[in-house]
Amino acid sequence: MEVPDQCRISTDVRVMYFDTDAGGVVHNIVYLRFIETARTYLAIQMGMSFLEIERTGIHPVVTRTEIDYKRAAKLGDELRIDGRVVEWSGIRFWVEFEVIRPSDGVLLVKCRQALALVKMPEGRPVRLPAGFPASLALDGGE
Repeated sequence: MEVPDQCRISTDVRVMYFDTDAGGVVHNIVYLRFIETARTYLAIQMGMSFLEIERTGIHPVVTRTEIDYKRAAKLGDELRIDGRVVEWSGIRFWVEFEVIRPSDGVLLVKCRQALALVKMPEGRPVRLPAGFPASLALDGGE
């Protein structure tokens, strides 16, 4: 399956003091916040803006996260989070992320997440839109 360019994202973050423990090492949960930010930018890039979510009531919901911590980032590090849609079928799609420290090219974290589209407040799964993954833009329904 070929992944269109709009199904890839790269975003930069800087490790702040509040991201670290007393030793200046990034807390493990912080990587998920970095990934959440990249995933949100990816959804917006694919056509699912905050306004679109409000209009349709359809939300991208994480149903599974697998994460491998390879190396630690430290206070002040500049990091790059690269993400892309890698699989899709029916009502579910998978995205993969890598957290890299560009200064030395070291891979710090690998993450794979499964997501589904859910109509709220009903909590009902929604099929992926026609033409996915080129777009997450929805027509408000099913």
